[in-house]
Amino acid sequence: MTSQLTFAVPKGRILDEALPVMARAGIVPEEAFHDHANRSLSFATTRADVGLIRVRAFDVATFVAHGAAQAGIVGSDVVEEFDYDDLYAPVDLDIGHCRLSVARLASDAGADSGASHLRVATKYPNLTRRHFEAAGVQAECVKLNGAMELAPSLGLARRIVDLVSTGRTLKENGLVETSRILDISARLIVNRAALKTDPRVAEIVAAFREEVEARRAGAGTDRVPA
Repeated sequence: MTSQLTFAVPKGRILDEALPVMARAGIVPEEAFHDHANRSLSFATTRADVGLIRVRAFDVATFVAHGAAQAGIVGSDVVEEFDYDDLYAPVDLDIGHCRLSVARLASDAGADSGASHLRVATKYPNLTRRHFEAAGVQAECVKLNGAMELAPSLGLARRIVDLVSTGRTLKENGLVETSRILDISARLIVNRAALKTDPRVAEIVAAFREEVEARRAGAGTDRVPA
């Protein structure tokens, strides 16, 4: 009997946009997946040979890189943060757009002076260190998994590195964006070994690529000529 493939999806911001894309690519979760009272982490799909797991975004990359899941969807921020050798991101899904940025208190104008060392609150220590190293600054990263915006006002860190979409949360917490590290979108990721050994993984890649191309072509036909 052919083993079942495992497809990993992230909890949170990307999932709502990802589900229609997945459906058009042929992966539709069972009804229980949409029940908010259901605490299960694994689900069936309309494909008998594909199961679904719903985990934290950072864990999607880990499951796929280590072969516990063969494919999944996650933001490019996670792909870049971990940089796993066994992880391949062949398709930009063109959803889940945001950016990874540096921010500080609006009142802390001195934070932009030429310091050689800064304490930065973030859940992206690798990307943060690389960004500041490129500017000749040593970043001491304080790892937080949430409530990043509180760090400057409470004296935990002078700057933060976090995801920014509209910038409203920064503004409401008295922060301003000072630089952009990375533009982010959701990616289809696959395990490299699984892609080489299981033709179904290549078929999934092709299905998602076709979905993106069809969506972009459709958007192009909707444009009004100038």
